[in-house]
Amino acid sequence: MAHSPEVITKIVALRRAVASYRSTHATIALVPTMGALHEGHLSLVRLAQRRADRVIVSIFVNPAQFAPHEDFASYPRTFEADLTALAQIKADIVWMPSDDQMYPQDFATAIVPAGPAAVGLEDAFRPHFFRGVATVVTKLLLQCLPDIAVFGEKDFQQLRVVTQMAKDLDIPTKIIGAPTKRESDGLAMSSRNHYLSPQERAVAPILYRELRRCAGLIAAGQPIDSVLVSGRGVMTQAGFVVDYLEARDALTLKPGEDASAALRLLVAATLGKTRLIDNTAV
Repeated sequence: MAHSPEVITKIVALRRAVASYRSTHATIALVPTMGALHEGHLSLVRLAQRRADRVIVSIFVNPAQFAPHEDFASYPRTFEADLTALAQIKADIVWMPSDDQMYPQDFATAIVPAGPAAVGLEDAFRPHFFRGVATVVTKLLLQCLPDIAVFGEKDFQQLRVVTQMAKDLDIPTKIIGAPTKRESDGLAMSSRNHYLSPQERAVAPILYRELRRCAGLIAAGQPIDSVLVSGRGVMTQAGFVVDYLEARDALTLKPGEDASAALRLLVAATLGKTRLIDNTAV
């Protein structure tokens, strides 16, 4: 039988719930999401359940991380289905603040990250993005006061930014990265995949296949630059408009100069009207 999570929409009620958990010495995990939950999100919740006594899942479509031309208004909002899915896997709390709860009318503070947030990847194409992410994640961590917070590796630069931010600001939450959940054909699960037409959906897995091919060639000692040029060409030929395909140091996200370092390949490309991101270890 499904266990309905407690849905909380006000900070004062969230504080009471967190204090109640703390009074029993329960450990707390947070899984931040923007809703439109799929199996990738649910895998994060299950990981959180293995690592903590109580799990809070936040659902908040954060306006601060969308530029005016992006898809904030059309971003999928499936709250009833989300709550049903979270009930089935027995999440404890769903934190669903309104925009006014998160950003009151007199809100005047933002977190502006550097380091892995300023390396010429997502930040080059979405310069507003990590300011919005860092601000909302800081607020979520301070609101929920979790022992751990779980983020997916699909958004690898975001994971590195949040990890650095929590460290720099002495936020006593351990940031945990979880492996990317994929469809059977390799496409990384994403709430935006539903934007793809049937024809585009058939092409989309090429992105990850080419990412893995490039990673294999680099691991085998092929020159990084020539491999990346080849990879961009294959993606472009398949119909993608490539924003970047880069090999970066897996910790700092600075350009990877040689294959002896721990490297991560990261890609962002648009297919039709849908922008996809992915990454893989080398």
